[in-house]
Amino acid sequence: MTTQIKAAAVALAISIGMTGSVAAQTSELKIGNFLDVTSWDPALADIGFDGPYMSAVYDPLVTLDADGDIAAVLATDWEYSDDLLTLTMDLRSGVTFSDGEIFDAEAAVASLEHLKSGARSGEAYLKVDSIMAVDADTIEIRLSERDDTMLYLMGLGRSYMMSPEAIISDTLTTGPVGSGPYTLEASVPGSEYHFSKKPGHWDESTYPYEAISIYPIIDHTARHNAMLSGQLNVAYAQPLNNDQATMAGWNIAEAPSGWVGLQILDHAGDRLAPLGELEVRQALNHAFDGAAILQAIGQGAGNVTNQVFPVGTPAYDAELDSMYVYNMEAAKALLAEAGYADGFSLNMPMSPIFAQWQPVVQQTFGELGIDVTWDDMQMPDYQINAPTYPMFIALIAIDNDPSANFARQVATSQWYNPDPDYTKFPEVNDLIETARLASPEDQLPIIRQVNQKLTELAWWSVWYQAANTYHSTADVSVTGVTGMMFPTLRFVQPN
Repeated sequence: MTTQIKAAAVALAISIGMTGSVAAQTSELKIGNFLDVTSWDPALADIGFDGPYMSAVYDPLVTLDADGDIAAVLATDWEYSDDLLTLTMDLRSGVTFSDGEIFDAEAAVASLEHLKSGARSGEAYLKVDSIMAVDADTIEIRLSERDDTMLYLMGLGRSYMMSPEAIISDTLTTGPVGSGPYTLEASVPGSEYHFSKKPGHWDESTYPYEAISIYPIIDHTARHNAMLSGQLNVAYAQPLNNDQATMAGWNIAEAPSGWVGLQILDHAGDRLAPLGELEVRQALNHAFDGAAILQAIGQGAGNVTNQVFPVGTPAYDAELDSMYVYNMEAAKALLAEAGYADGFSLNMPMSPIFAQWQPVVQQTFGELGIDVTWDDMQMPDYQINAPTYPMFIALIAIDNDPSANFARQVATSQWYNPDPDYTKFPEVNDLIETARLASPEDQLPIIRQVNQKLTELAWWSVWYQAANTYHSTADVSVTGVTGMMFPTLRFVQPN
């Protein structure tokens, strides 16, 4: 069964299951998400589209506000020591997990230790040396060296608190056990998830809906049709449907989400010799018409740039965007200069989600004489296997916070860059280490230098930065947050 048919079947199932008056609909938030929940275990969950699922059943220690600043949740206050190596956090009292266990400092330590060892969540705690309970409502996180990104990543979705008993029994992968505002009810994994509001939740005013339903629907046409028929009141949307959304009286929200282009992992040419040549990487930057791709595929929702730092943020440099203007002849000349006038051959992964960009890459590579063989796979396998290739098509989330974006794009291991190879380039390695060691007030200028150097070295082939689009009915308001592919529930409110 094709993805499109599966999506249509999901939309039909939603239609069959939905009844009730207009008043009942407004008391239930019905979300059309893009992807299924990755895992109910926050240590294994993805920040991207897992936001609505996770925020329904878990409370974090801290979160981000709409501007990307850290905001209090279960941690009510925090302070770094003078040497920036110890973070002390005061915790909220009177909070209980869904299994009846009490949230306190010992529970927070258990959750943080679990997150620290997590395959995905561990990215926030790479420099954590120890975590300890000072008293019943105070914890200390001690670092082996200063970390300017930990709090930001915790707020982005890496500090959800879990029941210690559930951690010990290793049951979180089968179902959530948190202190969040909703309880997971009978659901159909992969198709629909239903949540009921938890009576007496400590922050119930932030979560006004009596019920939440989340439907993972990959096909954007099926999501849009479900909105049109009233089966959803919020959906991850496509800009091409904005005119119809306006006619329907819906709200349209957008937020910068990630960069789109070619993620290059083999800058030294160890696995694919041509990528080790600067001229080849520069050719790949000149060869793609980012403005045309943004209009044709991204429907104009985003910004044309060759950088991975969000447009308009402090580390972004507008002057660098003129470095690789679209010029196919220049690209061919650079390939010839590198000794690849007739191109070369390579394999690249492909999944349905990235298929919309496949024809552009196929055509562009064809003009350059590059022969590409596509290895087809589903999205979960793509995330696992794509980084084993020297280069692949990517849509990678970006962060407003310069230090966090610097770390996640370049300096730390991520699913899309498991083995950063900057250490093979002394001029890059020295800059990155200087940035890491600089005081917080001195770090930004050095990150800007890193951005310039990596752009000069054609570290990626960035076509544009995409904006996520969200449609909601007139009575629902969505606030997009950079770094969150789908915002958490606190950013989806009655209008």
